[in-house]
Amino acid sequence: MAPKNARIQDVAREAGVSTATVSRALSNPDMLTKSTREAVFQAIEKTGYRVNQAARNLRKQRAGAVLILVPNLANPFFSQILSGINSVLAESEYSVLIADSSAERQKGKLAEYFLDSRVDGMISLDGDLKQDELQRFDQGAGKGRIVFACEWVPDGNYPSVRVDNAMGAQLAVRHLYDLGHRKIAHVTGPESNVLTKERREGMLAERQRLGLETRPEWIIRGDFSVRSGQDAAKRIFAMEDRPTAVFCASDEVAFGLVSGLRAKGLRVPEDISVVGFDDIELAEVFVPSLTTVRQDRHRIGARAAEMLLARLGPNAPADLSCDTTPEVLEVELVARSSTSRADPQDRPSIRRI
Repeated sequence: MAPKNARIQDVAREAGVSTATVSRALSNPDMLTKSTREAVFQAIEKTGYRVNQAARNLRKQRAGAVLILVPNLANPFFSQILSGINSVLAESEYSVLIADSSAERQKGKLAEYFLDSRVDGMISLDGDLKQDELQRFDQGAGKGRIVFACEWVPDGNYPSVRVDNAMGAQLAVRHLYDLGHRKIAHVTGPESNVLTKERREGMLAERQRLGLETRPEWIIRGDFSVRSGQDAAKRIFAMEDRPTAVFCASDEVAFGLVSGLRAKGLRVPEDISVVGFDDIELAEVFVPSLTTVRQDRHRIGARAAEMLLARLGPNAPADLSCDTTPEVLEVELVARSSTSRADPQDRPSIRRI
């Protein structure tokens, strides 16, 4: 029968080793022989000994936790990124704290996680962090231990994992062009967001390459939300010369756009083709199923977690600012039912390239 509240001395006695050897097996197992390690771990299992993780972290002067900063916890886009992060950190010694950056920012408590030594590092999915906030993180335990996932701070010297957003936008426009569309509108994300800029620039570059007309009224400001897609539908419906296709900066915008067009009596894709960006779970089962640009969100999260662990581990470089080159993952276009060939009457001039 295992002793109640087993102590490290009980493990040592059961394994026939010293308490120092038990401690070494828990902290630096590679220093021991295989037979000694096995004896200690068998004794731990038999006695029911539980490591006091809090005390252990205190001795090592670390918190044993990682902060995940999410700009909007209600947005389903972030679910797979969080899943990817957890798949890696679950195998580590670090627990996970998740915070909504918009709520914490309103309370003025973002930097306290580091200043109070509550976390050892952070993965931020929020690219709207201000320089003064990041500087406060660096004053605490966060210096060199912040990794950005999906979004990033353009002027910040921090490692990041992201996808090729410009290429994704180019794939979307090219797909519509190949279907015969020449009048293509774009609903953007929020103006201050780094993804908005990348996707818009990619869209404009591909339009120029294909010789497509770009009318100011066909570039409609949105904010990655369903509501902004619905608002864009109203604007498109009111246009005298409507576009035949729309590339949306996110899937949620596309969902709102399709809903709004339907409310005005316009059919997707018969009257207007729609492309999204992200390929969230709902895209495949939405009616019509959404053509979209897929980014591997699970891999984004997993790679961000691996990068952070490398910076927290014993083999981390002395200068954590030495390598902040972003890791850029590929994207792919997934063609579904929300896009179809354009009516030949809607493409009076076709430029051969």
